[in-house]
Amino acid sequence: MNDQALKQALLNLPDHENEAFVDNVFVPDFLDALGFDLMERIPEYSTGTGKLAVDYALRHNTKDDIFAQTKSNPFILVELKGRDIDLTEGSSRYKATVKQIRRYLLSPNCKTVQWGIITNSKHIQLFRKHGKVIYPATQCLEINLDNVGEVIQKVAKIIQDTPRALTVAVYNNKGGVGKTTTTVNLASVLAIKGKKVLVVDFDPNQQDLTNSLGIKPGKVTFYSCLKDRKSNILFEDVMRPYKINYQRLKKEFIFDVIPADEKLFDKGEDELRQELKPTRLRQFIVSLKSNYDYILIDAPPNWRFFSVSAVQAADVVFMPTKHNNIFSLENAAIAISKYIPEVQKKRKDGGPIALPIFFNGEKITDAARNTANKAIQNIIKKTKKECKFDLLPYFYPRYTSAQKNTHIFDVPSYAHIADAAFSRIPAAYKNKTARDYYLSLAKEYFLQ
Repeated sequence: MNDQALKQALLNLPDHENEAFVDNVFVPDFLDALGFDLMERIPEYSTGTGKLAVDYALRHNTKDDIFAQTKSNPFILVELKGRDIDLTEGSSRYKATVKQIRRYLLSPNCKTVQWGIITNSKHIQLFRKHGKVIYPATQCLEINLDNVGEVIQKVAKIIQDTPRALTVAVYNNKGGVGKTTTTVNLASVLAIKGKKVLVVDFDPNQQDLTNSLGIKPGKVTFYSCLKDRKSNILFEDVMRPYKINYQRLKKEFIFDVIPADEKLFDKGEDELRQELKPTRLRQFIVSLKSNYDYILIDAPPNWRFFSVSAVQAADVVFMPTKHNNIFSLENAAIAISKYIPEVQKKRKDGGPIALPIFFNGEKITDAARNTANKAIQNIIKKTKKECKFDLLPYFYPRYTSAQKNTHIFDVPSYAHIADAAFSRIPAAYKNKTARDYYLSLAKEYFLQ
């Protein structure tokens, strides 16, 4: 990486130059520093959504596929702005640019893309795309003469080590909203779709996930594994596969489970924090990311060691709620506006982020939906007034000033799900209606 070339490019850029000037002066050295040569970059790449084009698409060439010629299977999108555009995190232009790169990343011609970058040569931010999920891989980083080489190198290294797995904490501070049911059935349908999945039961107080699958922990405990800093304990000694023969499809489906650990249950909060840091689960999960497509963590309904650790370890937080339970909605709002930002400040990498809530459980009548919407609107107004936090995209992701869409995705198959629990088989493997609902959930939030 030629730090001197990057520094010279910045020296040649007046403070308020427009996008075309930044493109000519900064971008060539910037893309070189990321490791992409002229035949591995396409300017004004068509995203397949109308006439929308992203400033650059990037992909390394292979022996038989020169990206500049085939223009196939892009890997990175870069959206460029001028130095006259304020990309300071939280500014109106920053928010608009993030929406723009998200729209490009989810466009028809960009399904293979795994990274998005926004930059104006003063700031840069990297976003990871995993299926439909887009989340920050860095904070919005300031670029200057002193750090330009270091910042670009950091971005390049993250891209070079692209993680395979998406880590999802299934969490709500309110109990009884179906976190365990969601985790188990989401794992089941992702396995049906050919994904390799690991499920972590990190609620040792209840152990519902472990019990619902009829899994017996082995002699080596998860507590021992977390305590082991020298990698003396093999992951395979803790993990248990859950297998089921799906007779209708004549296939066997498998997902892996780390069962709940009674030794963790026996530890008090103070003792746990003395022996393990809330970052320990994250360190453990990171070591497994190359083995799985999805890692799902079933978190307990509180904000103590286990739930803090689960959120700390996650890329995204997935929140079941109940349309007829105001406390589940209020607790989701608290988690999104208070708890998750606390973790973001400690991690300093932009993550985790909350995915939009969904309703879990019973069928919803129009009257009940209207009642829930009124309660949610009050929660949104109150949170914006008291916490200066906008919950709108987390409750109504399709809401725009032009189209006031207040639809919230729902999984209405509670009866089928509850019946399956008695057989120690996930509802998605036992009942077609439940399977279809959870496949819809996976497609709505995760699968592109």
